[in-house]
Amino acid sequence: MQELNVVQLIVVMALPLLLAITLHEVAHGWVALRCGDTTAQAQGRLSLNPLRHIDPIGTVLVPALLAVFGGFIFGWAKPVPVNFHQLRHPKRDMALVALAGPGTNMLMALGWGLIIQLGQELAGWRWLSGFLFEMGKAGVYVNLFFAALNLLPIPPLDGSRVLTGFLPDRFGLMMAKIEPYGLVIILVLLVTNTLNMVLYPIVFGLNQLLSFILGY
Repeated sequence: MQELNVVQLIVVMALPLLLAITLHEVAHGWVALRCGDTTAQAQGRLSLNPLRHIDPIGTVLVPALLAVFGGFIFGWAKPVPVNFHQLRHPKRDMALVALAGPGTNMLMALGWGLIIQLGQELAGWRWLSGFLFEMGKAGVYVNLFFAALNLLPIPPLDGSRVLTGFLPDRFGLMMAKIEPYGLVIILVLLVTNTLNMVLYPIVFGLNQLLSFILGY
């Protein structure tokens, strides 16, 4: 999407990014509720109202700065609270709750791929076609990136919780010790471009697969 200027990029990225972050968190809370934990529901975090999930820094400032200065655009919302002890099968259910977020992002990537197709079908409506096509590309890109990023085994990312659910308890204890430094680790990986080098081939490969399936 390098052909877009900064304003155009922010316009086409805004809705996909907001939906990617909001529905990711709602999915965590919804699966937690299905597994017996009512914490997110009680705190009003199953709402589709993005204002209940927006983090001023992670949802607004960081993505905007990355859009201006380049690089992978990512962000985060206020984490949905999950009470481990309310889950019916705590270890297994926590893994399911963690998987719900990236899984939802994968489904949204598929949906945005269909928007790309719609943009192609409306080729006669030049402005609308171009807008849908670019927003669809942004939606696919954002959601594939979110899915790939969140499945990294770095606490507090979802990948660490998925592994904790399937590996021996000592792995979970190790992740708990690392978690206070997790955001710092992620920022170091971002600043040193390591995050790009790890995630770009994954996102590119998934996008190619999605493009092959949908034919866009």
